Amino acid sequence: MIDYSPITTNILTKIAESVGSDRIVRNEDKLTEYGKDSGETFCKPEIIVEATTSEQIAKLLRLANIYRFPVTPRGLGTGLAGGSVPLYGGVLLSMAHMNRIISIEEDNLIATVEPGVLTFDLKEAVRKRGLFYPPDPASLDTSSIGGNAATNAGGPSCVKYGTTRDYVLGIEAVLPSGERIEAGVKTRKGVVGYDLLRLIIGSEGTLGVITKLTLKLIPHPSAVTTIVAFFPHLTFAMKAVTTILMSGHIPCAMEFMDAKCITLVKDLLPFDETDRTNALLLVETDGNPDTIENDIKIMGQICLECGAMNVIMAPDSVKRARMWDVRREVSLRIENDFPLYIPEDVVVPLGKIAEFVACLPEYEHSYGMHIFSFGHAGDGNIHLNITAGNRASRARVEEGIRSLLKLVIDMEGTISGEHGIGVAKRRYLPLELSAESIRIQKEIKNIFDPFHILNPGKIF
Repeated sequence: MIDYSPITTNILTKIAESVGSDRIVRNEDKLTEYGKDSGETFCKPEIIVEATTSEQIAKLLRLANIYRFPVTPRGLGTGLAGGSVPLYGGVLLSMAHMNRIISIEEDNLIATVEPGVLTFDLKEAVRKRGLFYPPDPASLDTSSIGGNAATNAGGPSCVKYGTTRDYVLGIEAVLPSGERIEAGVKTRKGVVGYDLLRLIIGSEGTLGVITKLTLKLIPHPSAVTTIVAFFPHLTFAMKAVTTILMSGHIPCAMEFMDAKCITLVKDLLPFDETDRTNALLLVETDGNPDTIENDIKIMGQICLECGAMNVIMAPDSVKRARMWDVRREVSLRIENDFPLYIPEDVVVPLGKIAEFVACLPEYEHSYGMHIFSFGHAGDGNIHLNITAGNRASRARVEEGIRSLLKLVIDMEGTISGEHGIGVAKRRYLPLELSAESIRIQKEIKNIFDPFHILNPGKIF
């Protein structure tokens, strides 16, 4: 363990001189609030620095190298893996006040933003110009673009449009040394030198603090339409997912909920069929109105052929919005209803989704846990919300989680699709990565951050 310096009176004075005393927060309630993200890990920072410029961040990190105190960057705290929790105290660097949409260039189809911009606000701002920023994490109305980039956040639209990484053309970042760099380009192509952009995106704030992003935009789809399919078994729904994709159709979202999730939010669902349903599939497609109308009908027919009891074609916009509200409500209700709640977001190959889901009851029985599964069926990203009736059973449940993650690896999947590793999953890293791979990645961290002052204790 590195012997970090506490924030002494002298260090506090130096920080105030460098970033401005008005940017420092020491209020106990605020310190406690910023001691956690949306997960369970809690460690209170000694002070908060609310940065408004990259110059302030550069000065702060230079001081951190001199005096050896840790700095933990934080977007808006919506992560689930403890990635923005200040494990060693020190300075919590809040990016929330760097929240300007600097420009939207319609002719170049790009936007330049600061990291604290709400994902929802950006999507709305470009929509008004007839443009589209596709990434749509479930927390889009509470998460920031910088936080999305730090974890390479995904969302329902990944099946068609990809993840955050696919829309970040370039960044400005402050390295742990305090040096500022630009990585990437403002063009659709660029292969000059090593791709530092893609190294920093998804590095969970361990290699640099992102202070500006150049984002790729596309024309906004002219229409969107939806089906909701009701299945007697979850494996039937997963079969429908793979059949639709293998038939050449590319929906913009394919979300599923299992029987436990449906029961939990049944009072919110605007359909009568839920009483007989053990799996629900929400499929959307966007584009030219005439084209997508035909596509959605074919996808609905595929669902029926795969065992759906009923398919509701293109429900009205009110029902569609209601369905997405329900989808986002599921994890909140799970968290509120159980004393022990551990979210996992595994990914398995599309052809193995049904096989994986069919294994879940065995693990529930063997380890005394309840598994609520929902998520992005179109890209194999299954959110496993693992619960138990009391916190005393945590050790047994975590044993079950490790066993489940081993199954994911055996199926050639990955232990995290979008939440990241942070603190919560770092003990599972050797399940997926070889010792040599981990060694190389640690060496990369050492090159960027030899004194480990930036977001220490994360990933490894």
